[in-house]
Amino acid sequence: MARLNSIATGLGKLSLGISIVVAIAIGVGLGLWLRDITGLDWTLYVGLFFGVAAAVLNVYKAYLQAKNELDELKDRYKFDKSSKTDDDEEWEERV
Repeated sequence: MARLNSIATGLGKLSLGISIVVAIAIGVGLGLWLRDITGLDWTLYVGLFFGVAAAVLNVYKAYLQAKNELDELKDRYKFDKSSKTDDDEEWEERV
């Protein structure tokens, strides 16, 4: 189970560029496979379309994940009274 956990963590940390290339390559492979089965040349473009669509979905998911992480970070320290800085203490002394 620990090995599967480490594999899943490693797969989750693939860079965005690699995931885009892999999605498009899988789509092209699917299109070539469909072309060989059906004999229709336009099925290659269908596979390419699905690969590009999957790549766009990967970019969108990465954007949402980064946005959520930044929102959590922003909200974590927004109203935290215990994390006063030196500037806050100096300001209170002046007032």
